[in-house]
Amino acid sequence: MAFMTAVPLVRSSVRLSSAVTARRSFAGARVVATRPATVRVVAANRAASSAAPVRMDMESDLRDRLDELFKEKNCMPIMVRLAWHDAGTYDKESKTGGPCGSIRFEPEIKHAANAGLTIAMDMLEPIKKDFPDVSYADLYQLASVQAIAFAGGPKIPFRFGRKDSLKDAVPTPADRLPDADQRMSHLRDIFYRMGMDDSEIVALSGAHTLGRAHPERSGKDGPWTKVPIVFDNTYFVEILKEKPDPALLRLESDLALLDEPETKSLVEKYAADQDAFFADYAKAHAKLSELGVSFS
Repeated sequence: MAFMTAVPLVRSSVRLSSAVTARRSFAGARVVATRPATVRVVAANRAASSAAPVRMDMESDLRDRLDELFKEKNCMPIMVRLAWHDAGTYDKESKTGGPCGSIRFEPEIKHAANAGLTIAMDMLEPIKKDFPDVSYADLYQLASVQAIAFAGGPKIPFRFGRKDSLKDAVPTPADRLPDADQRMSHLRDIFYRMGMDDSEIVALSGAHTLGRAHPERSGKDGPWTKVPIVFDNTYFVEILKEKPDPALLRLESDLALLDEPETKSLVEKYAADQDAFFADYAKAHAKLSELGVSFS
């Protein structure tokens, strides 16, 4: 998924029209953008609490701008990865890290796990300038939510109100994101630290259905699925195959989901039932995107 330390996601060269056609062969679902109701946006500074109301038409315009970006760049996978890596640093004990936009600062953006993510941030910067009342933290998380919807995935609940980290804030350690070369005990260490459980490990791993790894960033190469700009359940279908497709990735962290009966049964469930995967994924993603956030 978008969270794995050694498996960065970037846009595929496959056009979205091909992805939609391929998706119909899996599940017959439509690729649509969603627009949940608006609440409030807290602008730009973790230490500041001044809030600017976001009109419903402003949120609609922001989502439209993101869709335009996805149509032009097919950059949905890297937006999911950006949001995951900003949020996935959360520590429930120390109450540090989480979706606060700190990833845009050094040394965090220089962590090996975040290689290539400046590409996503640079793509979003013109949108941020046009929507100055939206925090970076909210923009990164909304870009991920909208990217998944655009790619045919589930509607994920979203609300504004994340406050941005200050540049001089204490940086998060470099070891808070999962390592793609590790198995379940490591994944539990990482996810339990955030307050997640085994079912959420499996569900969130399904985001590997989007994107591919690039050797210059992770030492890995290739996609997990045959159409890596479509969000569906084929990640689970592929990792269950006794004879894997040699063109597709199957990392240690992917195979870890098959190590134990409880997690393997969820993989089997999601491979057979895309609706069940979408429902559980949407809940887990929404939780991830709000870790440690105190909404105004």
